Amino acid sequence: MPDVHSFVNEFVIKLNKRQIEGSKTTAKLTAELLRSFISQQRLPHSNQAGALIDAVKVVGEKLIAAKPVELAVGNVVRRVLHIIREEDLSLTNAAVGGLSLASESDDEDGNEEYDHPVLSATAVAAAARNALRPPSLQTLLEDIPHSAAVPHTSSSGGDSEGKSKSADKNSMTRKLKHNVIEAVNELIQEISTCHEQIAEQAVEHIHHNEVILTLGSSQTVKEFLLAAKEKKRSFRVFVAEGAPRYQGHAFAKELAARGLQTTVITDSAVFAMISRVNMVIVGAHAVMANGGVIAPVGLNMVSLAAKRHAVPFVVLAGVHKLCPLYPHNPEVLLNELKSPSELLDFGEFSDCLDFGIGNGSSLIHVVNPAFDYVPPDLVSLFITDTGGHNPSYIYRLIADFYSPDDLVVRRKSAS
Repeated sequence: MPDVHSFVNEFVIKLNKRQIEGSKTTAKLTAELLRSFISQQRLPHSNQAGALIDAVKVVGEKLIAAKPVELAVGNVVRRVLHIIREEDLSLTNAAVGGLSLASESDDEDGNEEYDHPVLSATAVAAAARNALRPPSLQTLLEDIPHSAAVPHTSSSGGDSEGKSKSADKNSMTRKLKHNVIEAVNELIQEISTCHEQIAEQAVEHIHHNEVILTLGSSQTVKEFLLAAKEKKRSFRVFVAEGAPRYQGHAFAKELAARGLQTTVITDSAVFAMISRVNMVIVGAHAVMANGGVIAPVGLNMVSLAAKRHAVPFVVLAGVHKLCPLYPHNPEVLLNELKSPSELLDFGEFSDCLDFGIGNGSSLIHVVNPAFDYVPPDLVSLFITDTGGHNPSYIYRLIADFYSPDDLVVRRKSAS
């Protein structure tokens, strides 16, 4: 098999050179790389989960450092670390449940009056998945059904009990990596189908004769709007052009080619047109733990206009874009400055360069940020592949997908 470390180095180089763009593509390639890395790991006989977590953290630290502004990389690394912890806890509790079942059977052998059921190993493993989640009303109400209990069975003796313990230990050793890889496969499938899962909910939010406003270009938004059109919804779309890259022009052309009534407006006309709009639907670069959104530049202006006119501001984002960090965390790089050539050609402001001061120091500075930050109080609803959620519920979603121990991906030697 090819050396996975060479694949890691190639992936890091591509991230450094910005050859991989888009959160979905980056997240999927990161998950596939970690799957290959895990499959080639040789784990010790003891503390397999700890060794696997340390190895994934080493690779994850390299990937995150290669492109810190692409938060989807760190999200996937933390999801994989959480998967390892869940599978290890599940297997451990399943083994303990099996041993407890055998022990209880031996202790109660011959005692016909004892009729309390013992939970099966499967039920114990299922219950263990909630152990990594913070306590909440939902987890308190989730109880193991009585059908999960199994009747007592007699043991064949101490020799068979020892064999059972050894078999359980060997089985747990073999299953950890296999279960982790299977769970990562499910994660890859989840990332691949996130657009379709979000688009299926379009008919519930877009109604006849509505006017939808969006900004720039988003694949998730495009499939969401087209899914509503396929359900015989008749509506209009206002597309803000999204300067300075003007991605809204190409986006509007794609929508018009698919039969949607589309109107292109300038970014500065958003406030003037927002009173005619029924809903603002936009994509996102990342969703932070407080419900804030990192989105293409210009969306903060759109969200303020929507708030002023009481227009719902809806954000479409796959679960892989949910980041367990807060905007104030030092690990978070909120913005990235693009090339000034997208705003002005060199010939247009070369006369503003003063070559008599220093080594060609410029009297004009061109700043071209890539992202905006939209605070959670300006967001009305998040639509993810798991359904619609209020900004105040984002912390619960993050608790389901990430472990508090993995918020900062760092090796033990560096911590």
